[in-house]
This record gives sequence, C-alpha cells and structure tokens, in this order.
Amino acid sequence: MSDMLKALSAHIADRLGPAILASAISHGELAIEAEPAQIATVMRFLHDDAECRFVCFIDICGADYPEREKRFDVVYHLLSPYKNQRIRVKVKADEMTPVPSVIEVFPAADWFERETFDLYGVLFSGHPDLRRILTDYGFAGHPLRKDFPLTGHVEVRYDDEQKRVVYEPVKLVQEFRKFDYLSPWEGTDYILPGDEKAKS
Repeated sequence: MSDMLKALSAHIADRLGPAILASAISHGELAIEAEPAQIATVMRFLHDDAECRFVCFIDICGADYPEREKRFDVVYHLLSPYKNQRIRVKVKADEMTPVPSVIEVFPAADWFERETFDLYGVLFSGHPDLRRILTDYGFAGHPLRKDFPLTGHVEVRYDDEQKRVVYEPVKLVQEFRKFDYLSPWEGTDYILPGDEKAKS
C-alpha cells in the first residue's frame, strides 16, 4: 500500500509541478498541500486523471491556527472508488484572500464551501451563493475560529410581550464567572444552586 501511495504521490507531483507544495503519507492515506490559486486545477486533475480517478467528493473541513500569517487550513477529502483510495488536499488561506471555488469540478462542494465560510470566515471566489448556512441572520463572527468567545456575543430568547425572538447581550451568571478552572476537584468556596438540598 505504501509503495502505491508513493508512486501516486510522485505521479501527481510530476504532472502538477509547482501547484503541489508538499506531500506526505499518513495513516495509510496520501495528503498533499496545494498552491491555493491552483486548487481548481489540482482538483480537476485528481478527478480526471486515469491514475487518480478521485471522483467522489467527501467533504471540506477547516482548521484555525491564529499564530500563522495564513491562519486557516482548508482541507478537501476525496475518494477514488476505482482505486479504493482516499486523498486529503490542503490549502492555506488568510482572512482576506479568497480561495478559488471547486464547484465546477465537484458540484457537491457548494454547501461545504458555504459552511467553511460561515464557521471560519474563509472566502471562496467564484462561488455562486456564498452566504451563511448554519448560523442565524445577522450573526456576528465565525464560531469555529480559536478567538471566538466561548459564550458568543449575543443570546437569544423568545419574548412573550413582544411575541418574537429577541437578541440580547450575553449575561453570565456569577457562578460561571468565578469558576476555578485550574482546580475543579477541590470544590468551590461558594454554594452552588442546589447544593443546599444535599445537606438536608
């Protein structure tokens, strides 16, 4: 298996040249890093080439590394049922530079690119309808970024008087603010709601 993946990696690097920045074999699968501007060309080659035949688009996922200049990894997972192999294609992206859409090669990438945009803020050029898909209208921020606050920016509730859903700034209860995250095993100095029942 390893020899087959090495041969496939060499074939892809030979045909695509500078469009492939790096490759590695990990967990029995080939992973390649592509030049972001060339991702559509790379995906087209992986789809059409007789040695590859990665015709099944599985998904796109993201990863956030805030300390890097290009803080996001956009990771594509493909399957070749003809060769019984998987491949992981990765590109690095920042907050401002769009990654070319791969919808023309894999139409199934449509909603996955929208999801990556919604949750990480990665832009995709050439996408026909790049808007939020999982968060609500007017949602502030991108929830899977490492710098997104754990509690979010607003909380939502239904108001009986106004007969509609209202958005309000997050209000943290005092117990949440003073929780000792460093040593939860020793207990707290204050009484948590409900503890008074345990002693009676």
